[in-house]
Formats: sequence, structure tokens, C-alpha cells
Amino acid sequence: MARFFHLPATVRSAGVSILAVLGVILLLKEAREVFVPFVLAGLLFYALDPVVDWLRAIRIPRAIGAAIVLLFVMGAGGWTAYVLRDEAIAVVDALPKAARNLRSSLQKSRAAPDSTIEKLQRAATEIDKSTAQAMPALTPLPGVMRVQIEEPPLRASDFLWWGSVGVVAIVSQSLMVLLLTYFLLLANDLFKRKLIKNFGNTLSEKKVTVQILDQIGRQIGRFLLVQVVTSALVAAVTGLALWWLGVEQAAFWGVAAGVMNSIPYFGPLIVTGGLGMVAFMQFGTPSMALTVAGTALLITTLEGWLLTPSLMGRAAQMNQVSVFASLIFWSWLWGVWGVLLAVPMMMTLKSVCDYVDDLKPIGDLLGE
Repeated sequence: MARFFHLPATVRSAGVSILAVLGVILLLKEAREVFVPFVLAGLLFYALDPVVDWLRAIRIPRAIGAAIVLLFVMGAGGWTAYVLRDEAIAVVDALPKAARNLRSSLQKSRAAPDSTIEKLQRAATEIDKSTAQAMPALTPLPGVMRVQIEEPPLRASDFLWWGSVGVVAIVSQSLMVLLLTYFLLLANDLFKRKLIKNFGNTLSEKKVTVQILDQIGRQIGRFLLVQVVTSALVAAVTGLALWWLGVEQAAFWGVAAGVMNSIPYFGPLIVTGGLGMVAFMQFGTPSMALTVAGTALLITTLEGWLLTPSLMGRAAQMNQVSVFASLIFWSWLWGVWGVLLAVPMMMTLKSVCDYVDDLKPIGDLLGE
């Protein structure tokens, strides 16, 4: 009986590997509040470390240089929010007008002859009525009183409370990421030296570790640089195009388009659909909605087809199937953060696979 249930070593090894991978996935999903700040801080470290190194080269202490760079990033973000505050307030103020335009458009469509969808809806209503009449009426049991549950009304104080809690959570998470980034910038090559020391027993293995770390640094740094450049360009061109078309708050929507452009595939689609809806609510005509949406789609398409591939290195490029699959997987794992961080994390995984012999087939599968 013992021999019958004895499994070969390769099968046992494969089973243990599968269980280990499933355990890691479960850990990443359940502890995303812990892992997401580390990933964000790592990305900021790779983006800002060259600037801190340049400041160190001109004899500015690393602690002061790291603080200067982080303060500049925070100041740039605050200045952008301050400049766009009037645009954001105007967007909020324009919501009632947009709602009125949408309501009037819906009323006009209702006044038109009955459409196929309306006929189907009336048919479904009649079927429901016939089913309700055919079913026997439910009579309450003796001594049982029928009650109706009413939901409590939404209070403004509750909304403000939950909103303030969300703001406090975002601020605390942002401070945590900034502090962790600062400490990583201070440490600089400390962890790199420790990884080289502890991973690999021979000189050749240590060289492979160095190559992996250098490759990750180059690819992540180039990826972040390309993302910043292309997003800024998309924001500027989209804002100018919307201003030329007469869309209100064009600068705000341009910045929103640039931010959403960092999300592969889904970002341009969201921008296209959102701007089409904004144009329809402002102008009230399908032709203007299609014009604005088509312009936004044309800008993001040209950027994705021509600019990004020319700026990204060949080694850093991944095929479309792997990028889309990574978006699905990481969005399920970490939600919105997973969508934003999917590509750099898969690039890191590809860099590791390209230099490890046993994992090279995975790297080849992810690459172009």
C-alpha cells in the first residue's frame, strides 16, 4: 500500500512549488496594505536615486540631497493641485448644468417613437404582472404582523466623517511612502551590497546578482522616465486640443488624461469614454461627443504606437498578452494599485527571469 501511494520526486517537487506559489499569492492578497507602500517606495527610489547621486557628485550630503529631492516632488505636486484648484471647483460647479443637459436629452429620447428596447421593457413588465397574478397570494400566519424595513436617510455628518477618515488614511499612507523612500535613498547601495554578499556562493553567481540588480534599475528607471514624459506630453496635447474644441476646464481634463495614460489599455479607454460623456453633457450633441472622444483616442493611440515603443528599450518591452494578463492578475490582487503597479512589477520579474537559467523560458514568454 505504501508503494502504491509513493510519488516520484519530480511530482512531489512540482506539488511543493505549486503550493508555495499559491501561498505567496495568498500572502500578497491579504497583506496588500503592507506590500503596496514598499513597492511605491521602491519605484520612487529608482526614479529619484540618479538625481540624489548627481547632487552627491557636486558635494551635497546624501541626507540633504534626498530631502531636497523629496521636497521638490512634494512641492511640484502641491503646486499642480493649487494651479488646478479653480478648474476642479468649476468642474464640481458644472455638474448641475451637465445633469440638466443629460436629463433634457433623455426626455427628448423618450418623446421619440417607441424603440425596440422600450417595447421589450413593456413586454417584460406584462410578463411580470402575469406571473404575479398566477402565483398564489401569501397570507400572513395568525398572530404574525407584517413589517416594512425602512433604510435610515443619509446624513451629511456621516458623509463628512467617512470622507475625513479617507483623507486621513491617504495622508498617512503618503507620509509612510515618502519616509520609506527617504530611508532607501539614504541607504543607497546598502541593500545591494547585502544581496550580493548573501546571494551566491561563487564569484560567477555574485556577478549574476549584480547583473540582475543593474538590469532592474535600468529598466525601472527608464520605464518611469518614459511614463513621466509621455504622460506630460499627453496631458499638454490633450489639454490644448480640448481648449481648441471649446471644452470647458480643458486644463483639468488634460491633466486627468495624462494621469490615466499611465494605465495601459484601460486608461485610454476610460479617458475616451469620460471625455465623450463630458462633451455630450456640455454641448448636448452626439457629433461633438464623438469629436472630442475621437480626438482623445487619437492622441493616446499615437503615443502608444509611436512614442512609447521608440523610447523604451527592446529588452524592457513585453508582449501585449503578458501586459494585459498582468493587469488582470494584479487588479484582482491589489485593486487600483495593482493596475498602476502591474507593468513595473512584471518588468522586474522579467529582468530576474532573463538572468536565471531555470527561469529564462518565463522571461522569453513575457518578452516580445
